[in-house]
Amino acid sequence: MEQSNGFVVCHVCSRHIPIENGKDNSVVCDRCGARNRIKPKTTQLTLAYSLTALILYLPANVFPFMTIELYGNRNTSTIWTGIVALMDTGYWPIAVIVFLASLVIPFLKLAILFYLSFTAKNSRNKKLKTRLYQIVEAIGRWSMLDIFLLAVLVAIMKLGPWTTVRPEIGSVMFALVVIFTMLASAYFDPQIIWEDENGKET
Repeated sequence: MEQSNGFVVCHVCSRHIPIENGKDNSVVCDRCGARNRIKPKTTQLTLAYSLTALILYLPANVFPFMTIELYGNRNTSTIWTGIVALMDTGYWPIAVIVFLASLVIPFLKLAILFYLSFTAKNSRNKKLKTRLYQIVEAIGRWSMLDIFLLAVLVAIMKLGPWTTVRPEIGSVMFALVVIFTMLASAYFDPQIIWEDENGKET
């Protein structure tokens, strides 16, 4: 959904709807009836959600991610020990994917969101900031890649009745990291980058 000064472009029929007709941070299109969210012209929510995700990011990588019990042998691992185990067993491509999806990409996305939150209203490097926002949007779809990968690995192992896989607190915290990072990205309005101090587009 696009948003310009005084108007919201409907995400269904592309009609320009006056923002003053909105209510509760949303506006209903008078042509198709779709409800469109009005992004607040502030970076405070993006900053708050990013900070929450960063706080959760540390324990998500320290606490155990999952426990696998196979024929009575129990093995509890963190994300990092899981990556190391994959490398030791020769699954280098999978280890690289988990490393990127679990450690590098979430941290990179948070770093960009922090940068945009603090410098969005600064008139310098507008094209760079816009490009960084586009990168955040592009990599956002890969946020849950390692969760899906874990499901695939479990299926490949053909777990039998003597095997139990149990998620631990680390997986819950990592899921929260993904959720808060998605919220931080969703509440960032890139048009702030191109507005001057008076809220007008430059």
